[in-house]
Order: sequence, then structure tokens, then C-alpha cells
Amino acid sequence: MRKIFYFIMTLLVLTIVISCKDSKSKSVMSDTEKNADSLLSNDSTVYGTMVDGGMNSIILLTDKGDTVEYLVNPNDTFEIVKGGKISGDRFAIIGYKEYGECFMRSAINLTSLLGNWCSLDRNFEIKEGGVVTSNLQSERNAWTAWKMWNGKLILSKDTFDVESLGADTLALENKEGIFVFTREK
Repeated sequence: MRKIFYFIMTLLVLTIVISCKDSKSKSVMSDTEKNADSLLSNDSTVYGTMVDGGMNSIILLTDKGDTVEYLVNPNDTFEIVKGGKISGDRFAIIGYKEYGECFMRSAINLTSLLGNWCSLDRNFEIKEGGVVTSNLQSERNAWTAWKMWNGKLILSKDTFDVESLGADTLALENKEGIFVFTREK
């Protein structure tokens, strides 16, 4: 009886040692890989092309190939979609799920964002592919690149909230204030 007990205990200990040894090295490597991936891809923005939509919704064909319908929360009191809704335009959407539906926190029409913009001290063009060109030779700290990141517009090193985007105006806000630009034709 004692021999059977020791035999079973020995098998149990060997099984535990072998299983811990194998899973330990795998879990450390996979945790490291997951952390590196999350640092590189922690942008919560969903990018895609609007395929359809209504007064209170956008149906987006995402860059990953999914089709998602985003709704405007009826309790929102400010403008969620900036730049208008036109089928075929590219969008950057920050959304959330509630009651099994996808809602928009903000949606920026990237196609409307492209073009020439000017103010008293800046004259620049936002182009596809993340390029910004300055049209003023005397412009200090000219922006050279742009991207959307977590619903914010990053122009080189400056980060802005897009307050409004219309056919002829663009209002950007950061900690230094609100900057208003008009579309140059």
C-alpha cells in the first residue's frame, strides 16, 4: 500500500515539474510579445471607407475587411461626425459598444480633411499618405507629416482635437488654444 502511495506521489510530482517547465518558458515569451504588440498598436481608432449611412449612422467597411454599423447616441448633444458623411470617403472613428450596438464617440471624415488650409501664420496642404507640405517659406516649425491617433490629429509633433471640420473651415484645439483654418482653393 505504501509503495503505491509513493509511486502515485512520484508520478504527480514529475507531472507537475514537467508541465511547469514547459508552460513557464512559453508564457514568458508570449507575454513579452503581447506587450510589444500592444505598444505598437494601441491606437483605438477604426479606419475604413463609408459604404452607406443615414442621418444617425455610418456603415463602415473597415481596413480589416469587416462591415460595422456605427450609430449616433441620441443622448449626445454635440456634433459627432466632422467633415460630413459621403459614401466612399475614408473615416477615422472612435467607437464604443453599449447594449450590443456600436456607437460613435467621434468620426472624422479623412477625405474632407485633405486639402489646402491657411490661417494668419500657416499655409499648408494635408495630402494622402501622411504628408503635409508648407506653402510659406517663412513658416516656423512647419508641419511635415500627419496621422490620426486615438481620435486626435497629429501634425508632426503637435497633437490636436478636431473641434469642427466643414467644407471651408477647420478648427483644431490643443492645450495652447483653438486654431481656425480656412480652405484655400
